[in-house]
Amino acid sequence: MWYCVKAICYRILSSNNSMKNINIKVIAVAFLALASVTSCKKKGCTDPTAYNYSSEAKKDDGSCSYDAPYTIPTTYDFTDANGNNTVSYSGQTDRLNQLREMVVLMKSATTTIVYPEDLKAMFANTGGNGNGNFSFTSPKQLKDKCFSVDQALFETWMDKLALASVSFGSQAADGQAGVLTSGTSTYLFDENGKEYLQFIEKGLMGAVFMNQALNVYFVEEINVDNTTAVDAVNGKYYTEMEHHFDEAFGYFGVDIDFPTTIPTDFWGKYCNSQNATLNSNADMINNFRKGRAAISNKYITDRDKAITAISKEWEEISAFQAKKYLQDAIGFFGNDDAKYLHALSEAYAFSWNLRYAPEATRRFTPTSHTILMNLYKSNFWEMTIADLNAIISEIDAKY
Repeated sequence: MWYCVKAICYRILSSNNSMKNINIKVIAVAFLALASVTSCKKKGCTDPTAYNYSSEAKKDDGSCSYDAPYTIPTTYDFTDANGNNTVSYSGQTDRLNQLREMVVLMKSATTTIVYPEDLKAMFANTGGNGNGNFSFTSPKQLKDKCFSVDQALFETWMDKLALASVSFGSQAADGQAGVLTSGTSTYLFDENGKEYLQFIEKGLMGAVFMNQALNVYFVEEINVDNTTAVDAVNGKYYTEMEHHFDEAFGYFGVDIDFPTTIPTDFWGKYCNSQNATLNSNADMINNFRKGRAAISNKYITDRDKAITAISKEWEEISAFQAKKYLQDAIGFFGNDDAKYLHALSEAYAFSWNLRYAPEATRRFTPTSHTILMNLYKSNFWEMTIADLNAIISEIDAKY
């Protein structure tokens, strides 16, 4: 084509006299325009998902790189250029420990009366700094970080657990609160077969830990300053954005070397429980590390990808754990009332926690989640295998 352009221009310029009046400048412009069409396309990476993507490249030259151009540590351990530790989530650790001590008190209800005011004082850390509520000093509390709409509900569950504890000397039955034993395990149920220890413990894992991480720190409070250390003079070497991401990690409740070290409770325990199905251990910790490294290196798109992946996986852990306990309940149905009601109570709590998944990624809308929870009868003694399978089917339809 380049040869043809030159030939055409030559013929025009060398033709008879009637053509000599043609404006030479016009011919030159046309010539250059045609020449630009035939010039070589700019080469480079044309894949928008690659780190070295070029919006100007018209032809892919095979140079696309998908490895992060920054270091991602092998554990959740981050430092600044001077080697100062930039990770801090002590407040989250305090709240995890507060719930652990609440669980100890609630478990004692199988052998003694537990008073609702004691549970509520621990929930709100009345008086601050422990005030006798805990074995350690901390101004933190669970209540003010609990999903606000559900704070009263959790206190109602505390009332019901305390009321059931009055009957700790009785055997639980339909219409009768009391305890049931299976092997070496003893559980306290109300007259409807509900184990409120599970409602409260697992429920607060959702209403506080999951909600704060995914909806508060990852959505409402993530787009904050990421240029200046909060207070380097006093050892706060992290930026505000780094700190908020770390606090979300703190609520996940795992060690920095997870899954080398597996927690014995809360979300880390159940992440490991679903690992064979979801590959959740690697998915969660890798995305936490990737997201934090992306923030420190100012790759906000990578941060958001990691947040989305964490949010989806966290929700799936809760959904699959609910399904697992429903399947356990089916196995115990008619054979072991203690294990059956215990598993069903845990399934209820993990199903409940699906309401705390972020709006942008959650599978259940508020309406469909209400439908799911209504499949659990108010009296667990009255539920059938068909009822349990119906709940499993509802979860399967979404996940």
